[in-house]
Amino acid sequence: MMDIECSSELNEQPQMLPPPPGTFIDREELIQHVGEFAVSQGYVVTIKQSKRDKVVVLGCDRGGVYRNRRKPIDESAECIRRRRTGSRLTNCPFEVVGKKDDGLWVLTVKNGTHNHEPLKDIAEHPSARRFSEKEVLLIKEMTEAGLKPRQILKRLRQSNPDLLSTPKHVYNVKAKLRQGNMSVRNYKSLKPQKSAVRNNYLSVMEPSWRQHNPPRVPNLIGGRFVDSQSFASIDVINPATQEVVSQVPLTTNEEFRAAVFAAKRAFPSWRNTPSTIRQRIMFKFQELIRRDIDKLAMNITNEHGKALKDAYDDVLCGLEVVEHACGLANLQIGEFVSNISNGVDSYSIREPLGVCAGICPFDFPAMIPLWMFSTAVTCGNTFILKPSEKDPGAAVMLAELAAEAGLPNGVLNIVHGSNEIISTICDDDDIKAVSFVGPSTAGSYVYSRASAKGKRVQCNIGAKNHAVVMPDASMDTTLNALVTAGFGGAGQKRMSLSTVVFVGGLTPWEDKLVERAQALRVQPGTEPDTDIGPVISKQAKELICRLIQSSVGSGAKLVVDGRNILVPGYEHGNFIGPTILSNVKVSMECYKEETCGPVLLCMEADNIEEAIDIVNRNKYGNGASIFTTSGVTARKFQTEIEVGQVGINIPISAPFPFSCFTSLKPLFAGDFNFDGKAGIQFYTQIKTVSQQWKDVAAGTSSDV
Repeated sequence: MMDIECSSELNEQPQMLPPPPGTFIDREELIQHVGEFAVSQGYVVTIKQSKRDKVVVLGCDRGGVYRNRRKPIDESAECIRRRRTGSRLTNCPFEVVGKKDDGLWVLTVKNGTHNHEPLKDIAEHPSARRFSEKEVLLIKEMTEAGLKPRQILKRLRQSNPDLLSTPKHVYNVKAKLRQGNMSVRNYKSLKPQKSAVRNNYLSVMEPSWRQHNPPRVPNLIGGRFVDSQSFASIDVINPATQEVVSQVPLTTNEEFRAAVFAAKRAFPSWRNTPSTIRQRIMFKFQELIRRDIDKLAMNITNEHGKALKDAYDDVLCGLEVVEHACGLANLQIGEFVSNISNGVDSYSIREPLGVCAGICPFDFPAMIPLWMFSTAVTCGNTFILKPSEKDPGAAVMLAELAAEAGLPNGVLNIVHGSNEIISTICDDDDIKAVSFVGPSTAGSYVYSRASAKGKRVQCNIGAKNHAVVMPDASMDTTLNALVTAGFGGAGQKRMSLSTVVFVGGLTPWEDKLVERAQALRVQPGTEPDTDIGPVISKQAKELICRLIQSSVGSGAKLVVDGRNILVPGYEHGNFIGPTILSNVKVSMECYKEETCGPVLLCMEADNIEEAIDIVNRNKYGNGASIFTTSGVTARKFQTEIEVGQVGINIPISAPFPFSCFTSLKPLFAGDFNFDGKAGIQFYTQIKTVSQQWKDVAAGTSSDV
């Protein structure tokens, strides 16, 4: 009977289990995992040994009692050795080890046992009595005012009634302050109820990537914004002032693998999250974007250079995609066929792919990232986003808002870099789909390399948009459209109008076109009345100027020259004024290549057939518009033109997200286009299920 009672008492005694082993993105995540698990089991962990980039050893911090340390009058060497040993805190054998292996941190349990009882109240542990950063500064101020430790403690408890510190703790802080030690992390540690690790490395401070001047753009890995360990970086330069806004580190291979691991680890849970909850997060996300739209627009203007009104349009176009994502569940409904055979039903369901990736250009720093990851994650995928290295700030801000909206850790990750990281994305076996928008050379490379690895790929590449102006077109409406679409955003938009074909000749239009172009205000995008801001970089400006000069040398007429424009106070900015070239031929370099600047090329055609032929023969014919009052002419144009986007009496623009963004080959490579139903088809795969249920015989049922 006694044995049974003792056994039951032992069974009732709570066990302090070791944390489950596993793999983690970085050292901090491993420590947090161990610390939080320890709290749930009634013990507190501390860092015993650490080589920051290789290994960390965590042990149990009993918070125990110091033994008698009074020195005897006569003591031998053996007594001294025993006294020194006994003066230490009673040790607990618990020990776990985290080691870095191939870019990830692996946790193993070396000794999972303890030699003490679990803490009944974790707040009784000494680490719960430590002061916050704000409290330490208050202690300094009150000490200088002449207050005693008990008086200081009394005042601190007025704002923090749960403070467990004693006057002795205040005295210890005062002693360090007298020594001139103002580093708060020396006397602040994370409290057990938040993360049971007494760790001098983990103080609640400003993130390291924000402490740099200029700030370094962080990676987002597993829900945390972390500064890259890479020494190589690219400067993000304000195109108007040439000031360095921030620095983009080139994400290391280890950091990239960690980001993919985080996305892969988050996928099973996220795909099983009900679609209504995913949509609810998107509802909150769009609300937060509206709240911070001013900050987003200003960041875009500072990094990209576009006028503030264009930056707002950039965000709003992306916001439309998020709003569309709030209702994607309706578009993911499968099909059901009843009784296709004797008692057999068949149905299809759409399932997410897994880890997807997006590679973004510089021209729409907010819209294109939102094009990609909003739809992808709402469909149940996890995502690796690589913003443009020229203006990554908006993508990072959007990721912060997505996390605030409730997007779980690891669902969205951000890496940075240029050619090398693009190749790594294409080659990684865990990434199932790649979405790309950008120049034709890079897009062709991404498509061939990623598709060779068996990935789904959608690449929207190149842009040379045309407008055909018929003699009967409305003068004012047409000119307003040509100027807005041709020079807006400094011509750095994939949907910019770069070439106009005047059927019947340019002469009736030229003077008024020149007048409206010269009336545009060229100045920094931050000015409220700006029409044209600077181009993205000095290299872009040099390329545009070279193409203009090449055209003039080939026989084009320079009607308006914007190359030598000076903006007072911004003499070093990348400004190019509106430029108009006439008498342009299809053989000229400026027509065959992407101009990507505020340059309008004017061509002439004798009839509509010749104009259509000019457009169809250009390999970058992304979209085309016609301006006319004739329905017959418009219908002919609509039918015979070979582009993905057609405008009739309006310039082409990015379509609404519920319709597809369509481009034709060679400007589009892949199976599914962006947005709308095609976007959902790209980020999901169909699974067909056939099922049959047979009735169980009554006799068999009763036997069972």
